Amino acid sequence: MTDRVGRHAAAQGLAENVTQTMIIPAQQAWPSDEPTAGPDAARQGPVQQRPEQQRPEQQRPAPRRTAGRHASGRAAAGNGRTSPGGDHQYLAPAPVPQERTLSSDHPMPAPAPQQRPQGGDRKLRLVWVYPDLLSTYGDRGNLLVLTRRAQLRGIEVEATEVNSDQAVPSQGDIYLLGGGEDLPQILAANRLRADGGLARAADRGAVVFAVCAGYQVIGDSFGGVEGEPVGGLGILDISSGRGDRRGVGELVADVDPALGVPRLTGFENHQGITRIGSAARPLATVSLGVGNGNGTEGAYGGKVLGTYLHGPALARNPGLADLLLSWVVGRLRPLDPDNEEWAGRLRTERLAAVER
Repeated sequence: MTDRVGRHAAAQGLAENVTQTMIIPAQQAWPSDEPTAGPDAARQGPVQQRPEQQRPEQQRPAPRRTAGRHASGRAAAGNGRTSPGGDHQYLAPAPVPQERTLSSDHPMPAPAPQQRPQGGDRKLRLVWVYPDLLSTYGDRGNLLVLTRRAQLRGIEVEATEVNSDQAVPSQGDIYLLGGGEDLPQILAANRLRADGGLARAADRGAVVFAVCAGYQVIGDSFGGVEGEPVGGLGILDISSGRGDRRGVGELVADVDPALGVPRLTGFENHQGITRIGSAARPLATVSLGVGNGNGTEGAYGGKVLGTYLHGPALARNPGLADLLLSWVVGRLRPLDPDNEEWAGRLRTERLAAVER
């Protein structure tokens, strides 16, 4: 074994060991200052809601909540649209790109990083949402990558995994959702709406990163088992349905220049089509694959970002992982080239494979 391979194996072992020991169950997570439905209610299904919150599953979704979009730029975009269905060692905050204007004349400001205390015992809080329902195709890797890239910069991390029978804490910094099959996706949407913790977190400006089924769940609505509309969380201005063809295989897309992230690579396996509303914008333009079904891939609005990419997405695209981290802690210091070597090799390999 060469020194280079030895370093990789040691780093990989360290990352796995650290992640296994630092993930804590939801019951031991930091206390929330917001009321939650609680695990017992989630286990039994949706809680009894106030009259104005009630929404029968058989009906089309009622007008979505907009508080989270106000917090992340919805106020600037307007809302006259109708739905179609230890020592952290931080550097100074990253400069925020100037506000851009959509082709429809709706402004979409880029998100400003959260202000976080420097030093002290404040840790970066990662919340892995419903891994028992939404975690296909190795999407847990997104949690591992965020953890590792933060720790390599001296940022202490505390991660919490929250199963679907537990309340989602609302005081996290970054929330992660993965992919899932139809019935688990519907169950996850119902329980997340009833619980309210993820929506409250988005309202106060937490980062949300959602993949595939999770991407659809954070929107206004998505297609159920028979294509019927199912209500989402309404924290990203998108709506999804079922397309005529299934997107299966490698996906390559060029990211919105405002985000400063290199070309995306990953794989997709879904039959969803996603429409993006005026309070969000496409994450990237597709050069290979299906993505949203209209030549674009994923979407973002404020600090909420969704994609159809598996792989896992953040392992294949470390620049995207660093973008999410920067939305919380500000400008990130560069990593040692030795720590970037294997991520770079993976990207080179996958991009070369699709260009043959």
